[in-house]
Amino acid sequence: MWGDVGAGRSRGVFSAPGGPYTRALVDSVPPLRSEARPAVRPAVRPAARTKGRDPVTPALDLAFEIRAHLAPARHVGHGDGESLAFTPITGGTVTGPRLTGTVLPGGGDWGSTRGAVCQLDARYLLQAEDGAVIDVVNRGYYRLGADCPAQYEEDGLQVSEAGVYFRTAPVFRTDAPAHRWLAETVFVGLARPEDEGRTVVIRMYALR
Repeated sequence: MWGDVGAGRSRGVFSAPGGPYTRALVDSVPPLRSEARPAVRPAVRPAARTKGRDPVTPALDLAFEIRAHLAPARHVGHGDGESLAFTPITGGTVTGPRLTGTVLPGGGDWGSTRGAVCQLDARYLLQAEDGAVIDVVNRGYYRLGADCPAQYEEDGLQVSEAGVYFRTAPVFRTDAPAHRWLAETVFVGLARPEDEGRTVVIRMYALR
């Protein structure tokens, strides 16, 4: 702040972070009068906006469940330490609070296994009860691991097995206005096998 020494009056304000560079800059400015000298006021940093707030925890809402029926896997080939297999999808159902329909036959999953980890790459079609067709590309991983606990819904329904990491990240495409939300939402899938591996059940959760 510029001030008249001994007079208690001010003529202007100069705010800077301080330090040798700031002092040299201020000293180089000529005073308004011979008795005026610049006084540096350190810049005040704003308090962190998140101070005292709880960290963000992503929320997931159940959207629907896919039950896809599978045919026996077909060996395709393998590279150096890697094996590729194709598992045909023969049909299935879609039920849930936000989508109801069927799984159309003809799609499948290309599973690439390296070591103890299987990388999943499934593609198939859904048909909603209103007749709209929805394309699904569902990628994820299947592996065994002691760090994977069993997971349950609030009603007690088990949605994942203990000791198994079976997770997917589906992407949907459709031009049907009633289902455009599928193409504009991030989803997480919790998968589990049933019927001795002849069916895979995937609970689809929408990320808020």
